Amino acid sequence: MVLLLQLNAELPDRFPTHERRLYVFACKRKSCRRKDGNIRAIRGIRVSAEAPSSSVRNDPAPQAAAPPKASSQGLGEALFGVKPAATAGSAARANPFATSSSSPTNPFAPKASSSTPANPFAKAHPATEPPKPDIGQTTADLPKTFAETLSLNNPQEQQAPVTHGPPSPPEPWPELSAQPAPYPVRWLADAEYETLDPIPLPAVPTGPTAMDIDSGEGSGGSGKEDKEVFESTMDATFQKFADRVGQNPEQCIRYEFAGEPLLYSKGDAVGKMLHVSEKEGKVSTGKGMPRCENCGARRVFEVQLMPHAIQELECEEDGLDGMDWGTIIVGVCERDCQERGVRVGEAGYVEEWAGVQWEELTMKR
Repeated sequence: MVLLLQLNAELPDRFPTHERRLYVFACKRKSCRRKDGNIRAIRGIRVSAEAPSSSVRNDPAPQAAAPPKASSQGLGEALFGVKPAATAGSAARANPFATSSSSPTNPFAPKASSSTPANPFAKAHPATEPPKPDIGQTTADLPKTFAETLSLNNPQEQQAPVTHGPPSPPEPWPELSAQPAPYPVRWLADAEYETLDPIPLPAVPTGPTAMDIDSGEGSGGSGKEDKEVFESTMDATFQKFADRVGQNPEQCIRYEFAGEPLLYSKGDAVGKMLHVSEKEGKVSTGKGMPRCENCGARRVFEVQLMPHAIQELECEEDGLDGMDWGTIIVGVCERDCQERGVRVGEAGYVEEWAGVQWEELTMKR
């Protein structure tokens, strides 16, 4: 397939963190013309990470660690756990190694109630040491069936599934000789609003009007009847399309996100799907574009290719057997969803809806 359109479709007002591109491809084989899938649309999107409010930290700047404060606890109290007797009017602590005249105490003396001497410098041994696990045999050494049963029956032993190697490589790109000849590159840098001629107001009669009382049988009828007969044989939708094209003959694309497309005809499948008609004060619409297959959201119109694009793309071709579509309408997801499985900051591609209205092969009568 060859590229028809690559459009920078970024919408900062609607999707400020989305980088959007639209691609329209077509198959140049004659056997694929007027078939489903002959023209396809792809939306490329890359979503950048938003800066959450919690990412701005108000923590103070790191400071050098302050030196540890001197403990108010005495050295003897820290080593031997002996609290000195406080004396009134004295702020100094007692010396644990000093002797008292009333009751000399030796901190190294054994306690009367203890059968074993208490050594403050001895290491504390736990009462019972937990048994060490037997690592001589692992689940890998067990029989396969028992290891599998153990892994299935014990939820604590289950682990996350391990991927078996890297994903398979993508299909290799075909050689240049096998690829169809691309269309020439045409840059559309200027975007202008569609120009329309003003609709003339109906003429208001200012004086008495003469009435035509000649009603011969050979007359071809009044002008009003002729106009009605002429309009009944013409497709009003196509006439509107032709009028717009006549006023903007060099228009290649029409763009309006969530706007209304300009239909080439209302009788084909695309026209019946998207038509909007007003009869007797009632508005009737088609079923609309199919919903997004990626997220299920509604699709809206974004861009359509006009007939002048064929002339620009086929300007270097000599034959007349070229593209024969009237317009290509592209509908996209209104949420601008990302491709499934694509991480933030990576590019993803989602296929969108492309409605093609082909030229009429035979004139309707």
